[in-house]
Amino acid sequence: VEFSYPPLKPGEGHNSQSLPEEWKYLPFLALPDGAHNYQEDTVFFHLPPRCGDRTTVYGVSCYRQIEAKALKVRQADVTRETVQKSVCVLSQLPLYGLLQAKLQLITHAYFEEKDFSKISILKELYDHMNNSLGSSSIEGSQVYLGLSPRDLVLHFRHKVLILFKLILLEKKVLFYISPVNRLVGALMTVLSLFPGMIEHGLTDCSQYRPRKSISEDAGSQENVPQLHDSASASATDTSSINLVMGKGDGNGAGNHSLEGQKANLPVSQSEKTWNGAQSTNDAVQRLKVPSRASPASSESDWETLDPSVLEESNLKGEHENTASEQAENLASKGMSPESLPITVQPQANTGHAVLVPGLISGLEEDQYGMPLAIFTKGYLCLPYMALQQHHLLSDVTVRGFVAGATNILFRQQKHLSDAIVEIEDAHIQIHDPELRKILNPTTADLRFADFLVKHVTENRDDVFLDGTGWEGGDEWIRAQFSAYLHALLAAVLQPDNEKILSDFGTAFVAAWKNTHNYRVWNSNKHPALAEVNSSHPFQGQYSVSDVKLRLSHSVQNSERGKKIGNVMASTSRNVVQTGKAVGQSVGGAFTSAKSAMSSWFSTFTQSTQSLGD
Repeated sequence: VEFSYPPLKPGEGHNSQSLPEEWKYLPFLALPDGAHNYQEDTVFFHLPPRCGDRTTVYGVSCYRQIEAKALKVRQADVTRETVQKSVCVLSQLPLYGLLQAKLQLITHAYFEEKDFSKISILKELYDHMNNSLGSSSIEGSQVYLGLSPRDLVLHFRHKVLILFKLILLEKKVLFYISPVNRLVGALMTVLSLFPGMIEHGLTDCSQYRPRKSISEDAGSQENVPQLHDSASASATDTSSINLVMGKGDGNGAGNHSLEGQKANLPVSQSEKTWNGAQSTNDAVQRLKVPSRASPASSESDWETLDPSVLEESNLKGEHENTASEQAENLASKGMSPESLPITVQPQANTGHAVLVPGLISGLEEDQYGMPLAIFTKGYLCLPYMALQQHHLLSDVTVRGFVAGATNILFRQQKHLSDAIVEIEDAHIQIHDPELRKILNPTTADLRFADFLVKHVTENRDDVFLDGTGWEGGDEWIRAQFSAYLHALLAAVLQPDNEKILSDFGTAFVAAWKNTHNYRVWNSNKHPALAEVNSSHPFQGQYSVSDVKLRLSHSVQNSERGKKIGNVMASTSRNVVQTGKAVGQSVGGAFTSAKSAMSSWFSTFTQSTQSLGD
């Protein structure tokens, strides 16, 4: 770290190279692994909160490199032929695309100066962002700037729904591709399909401890602050943006970061209370959550939380119950259907979503309970992971993750994840056969995915209509996934719902009901779901078109199906290259295709015999 504005640590100078312990990986995130292979790149990343507050710090970094001989002022630390630096913003608001757009312009202008000592433009960026961006910025469509579900559907096609369900099941999902901007763009776009997730669902998604030395671990007890501890950071630290300069490691080049932390929501003024009263700063409204179990344990108070301790009669003085007492109460009393809910979400009367703090999730929720509490209780969202964070994949305090990586070492260690998403090939590699079976799309799911793909692709040939309409556009796709999720939630609440839920996948629903996000959502009542159609959006009788859909999906996703595609492609190339049927080459290709098709079709017939029933 070369420079920060204002300083990252109170009382230190702008040129201080020291980092807060929680942010020790910052240089490796801002200047990504293998950056020297690209002229420029963009990184989205998440940092843990500081001083006990549970709000994620959202980072956006723009990287560029320049030839050293092009510099007007060559400083003493420039010893190689190229200089690589990043300009980085840290924010309390998840405005990834918006910050990226502003940052790219400033980074370009900063490099055009060809004199890295001229930092006035970076200070101006800090002032501009704090004056122009506020908490209201995340309520509009600009929070999705740069995240295109349309491109995601065009690339992954029917597999988008599998990605959606993987995250619903809170599995360990690793995205892989280079450069970083393609990685973080795809990962965050998948998350944008979940209603309210980008805006309000990631505040607790980076609760992890930086790795310490063995001697430190042996000599220290657990010192991670409780989630309900008040933040004690100084005003200087919480209401400012920081500019940071650092030197890259592997390339011997410099790293310059501008780190911005939004001033509108100072965490030091956040008072979390059991009665839900507003904090001293009206812009911040959070509720105190149950105490967290030791991170050394994979269990948590969330698992044994007795909803009755949060009822109004108990809110004023009975919150001293320990996790064990809550477990005993839950086992002895249970929760009857007629009992009072923890909180009843209000209906939106103005046409805008009414958000209230969820007493269990700790997230700002709408009347349907969205966003789901997926990224809580040790389930991490790390759009980009540096190699130095590799230990998090096997950390006992991390119960799961959605993470992105560009280093092949992450991909090679398959035992550390449940699924690897290779973005370049649109391939989802699921290691566990049982999980593959759970995620196998139902007929109704295939209809839903096919509906998305057809609407996204139908105007592709018309340059004037492409991407301009509502149907098939980004917002339309998000609306479809929102309707799908609402229908699933409504179906779960119905009595005698086995047939309804079978359209979503009986095995999938059973697995989802064991997740943390389902338990948190189900502990509350959501009257607004009574108005939602409680059946799959694409339920219906089985038809010939469904057989075609199933066949197409199987061809695209099975190994034999891929062999058929490769053989057919080989046949086409041979015909085109020679201009005539060349006996052995084409004949051999057709023979190979015939044998592969025969073998695959016999297996497919056996696996789909039950579909007619």
